[in-house]
Parts: sequence; structure tokens; C-alpha cells
Amino acid sequence: MPQVSATLNVMIGAARKAARALARDFGEVENLQVSRKGPSDFVSNADHKAEQTVFEELSKARPGYGFLMEERGAIEGSDKTHRWIVDPLDGTTNFLHGIPHFAISIALEREGVLVAGVIYNVVRDELFWAEKGAGAYLNDRRLRVSARKDMRDALFATGTPFNGTKGHDVFLREIERVIAKTAGVRRWGAASLDLAYVAAGRFDGFWERNLSPWDIAAGAVLVREAGGVVTEPDGADFMKTGAVLAANTALAPLLTQTLRGG
Repeated sequence: MPQVSATLNVMIGAARKAARALARDFGEVENLQVSRKGPSDFVSNADHKAEQTVFEELSKARPGYGFLMEERGAIEGSDKTHRWIVDPLDGTTNFLHGIPHFAISIALEREGVLVAGVIYNVVRDELFWAEKGAGAYLNDRRLRVSARKDMRDALFATGTPFNGTKGHDVFLREIERVIAKTAGVRRWGAASLDLAYVAAGRFDGFWERNLSPWDIAAGAVLVREAGGVVTEPDGADFMKTGAVLAANTALAPLLTQTLRGG
């Protein structure tokens, strides 16, 4: 097992503890009480329980750090230089339909820079983790992005805008352009895992718009530490716009060009 820093140990411990309850709830998904937050956007008791566990564990280990969480929003800490960015259940719709593709995502931001990320695929027991300058790993195996350079051989992932949200017209144009030039496009419903899969070389690239910071943050650290590029399709700050593009250094500019119609 590669050497893990104290900070990553805290993050991994919080993810694993929250995952135990998620795994139990997933086994009884039909009994969950579910409410609606918005169009095609569900929240369950499992979401809240996982977030509470992560919040308690991280707060206990690093009392002054702030938070940005999917359910609770922003929580300011006494330490203004550190912030946890947490999605306690990325892939909620998959979870509620009994599809075993969802994850817990935790990132650490220091002075506005993403420095560590953990993404835990609960059902498959796959722990993706990375720290700035220390590489990216899946359990104890070092990760590298794929080496493909030809769009015709590349497999990409993306996300579809939810019903009632903006961006359907843009998405349809973009996916048509990408499908025409590549080996295929997948839509699996968990952006954090899409980014983790890019870091692992399973996907050659990923793009999506209208995401939230907790969807992107941990995965961005993983891709960069695996030798890849994480940027914004239109050249802005992906953590602010919610539009992200990730790939290896050869495919990133080609994907960007394709999305723009080139």
C-alpha cells in the first residue's frame, strides 16, 4: 500500500464509515423514504445519513475547516484557508433504482486550490484517491490516464441535462459531434466516477455542463495526478461555471475542438 498522508487517512476513514450505511440502505432500496428536490433530482434518507457521517468525521479530525456540501450547502469554518467539498451520494438516481453505480466524493481545498480527493465506489469497494504532487491511486495501484491519441479509438463519458434544466440544445449538438468522431459515448449517471474512470484510463475523456463543485472537485485532483488535463470547455473556471472537460494531454484539445464544432 502506498504511503497515505494523515489528511487522506481522515478522508478515507470518513468515506468508508459513511459507505457502511449506504451499503445497507442499497440492499433495502425499496424501503427508503424518498422526497423530491426538483426535476429528476431525488434525495433520500441515505443521502442525509451519509452526509451527516462525513460531516461528523471530518469535523472531529479537522475542527476548524469549512464545508461545501450538497445537502447542507456552505458552512464557514474558523480556518478560512481550508474547505471540504463533499457529495455524500453521487449517483442518487442510480442508487434509488437499484443500479450499483454510485459513490461518495470528498475533496479538500486549500487557499482556493484543490489538493486532495477521495472517491469511493461503495458496491465495488473501489477506493480512488489522490493528493497534489503524490499521484493518483485505485486502492493500492497507481493510476495513469489512457495513452490514446486518436479520437476514432477513444471512448468518452458525459452527462445528460435533467428534465427542465437548461442546456439540452447545447448537449444534443455536442454529443452528435463527439459520436461522429469517436468509438463511443457513455452516460453512467455519476460525474465523480466518470472522472475517476478517466484517471484510471477506463474512459479516455469526459465532459459535462451544469455540474456543481462537489460533482467535480475530487475527480479533478485524481485526473490531474494521473497525468491528465481538467479544464472548462469554454476556457473559464470549471469550479465556478460547472462545465468540465477531462482527458489526456493529447485528446483534451481534440475534444475541446470537437465540442466547438471543429
